[in-house]
Amino acid sequence: MTTHTTGRVIVISGGGTGIGAATAALYAEQGDRVVVLGRRREPLEQVAAATGAWALPTDVADSAAVRESLDEVLAAYGRIDVVVANAGGHGLASVGETDDAEWERSFRVNVTTAFVLVRAALPQLEAASGQVVVVSSLAGLFAGPGVAGYAGGKHALIGLTKSLARDYGRRGVRVNAVCPGWVRTPMADGEMDELRQLHPELADRDAAYATVTENVPLGRPAQPEEIARIIAFLGSPASAVMTGNTILADGGAHVVDLPTIAFDA
Repeated sequence: MTTHTTGRVIVISGGGTGIGAATAALYAEQGDRVVVLGRRREPLEQVAAATGAWALPTDVADSAAVRESLDEVLAAYGRIDVVVANAGGHGLASVGETDDAEWERSFRVNVTTAFVLVRAALPQLEAASGQVVVVSSLAGLFAGPGVAGYAGGKHALIGLTKSLARDYGRRGVRVNAVCPGWVRTPMADGEMDELRQLHPELADRDAAYATVTENVPLGRPAQPEEIARIIAFLGSPASAVMTGNTILADGGAHVVDLPTIAFDA
């Protein structure tokens, strides 16, 4: 890597697909220096080829691996200005159907990844008066059926966001969380395929997405680029007075009073 000493440096976990890839593209378009982290080399390199980002394959739940990757970033760029903690995954079962290993895996991919990455970056974030954007989910506020590990982890991310904001605001670091609803990502596409197996009358993914957003005020899923714009706002001087916030980006799903749906003409 060529050594640079100026310009903002953005580190994004889960940067190979979906929201992470869209966020990398947006920051790169704005002229920032973008580093994408994740376990899978191929999608990271695809993002790098498309955006000019730097792909660093890293298990973001592994403290030693994260430290090694951030040391590389610091050697090349000399600073870290924004961390987007976007890595995550599913814990798809109810409590009674979740074994110890699955529970631990859910928290490792959803919570430990954010904790480890932000902890390692804190000295640089303090030096830069930087920002952290934690990508939680609507599942961080509400519970869907049979997703105990996922909902538990996403709820924990909101607590982590508040704790970081409380402890590090006086040190110049701002921390906010984004809670997307349905977003058209590869992960959500897989869920739509599962929904179609349960409901064979759904002709395609578009029909599945239409079904899951039927009672959402905007009536559609978000695109990854729409969530990326919110992340980029929070990770910028434009949001200078905001910290500890939980920003819902769900098409209005959270305002719907479920018991009154039957009265909707």
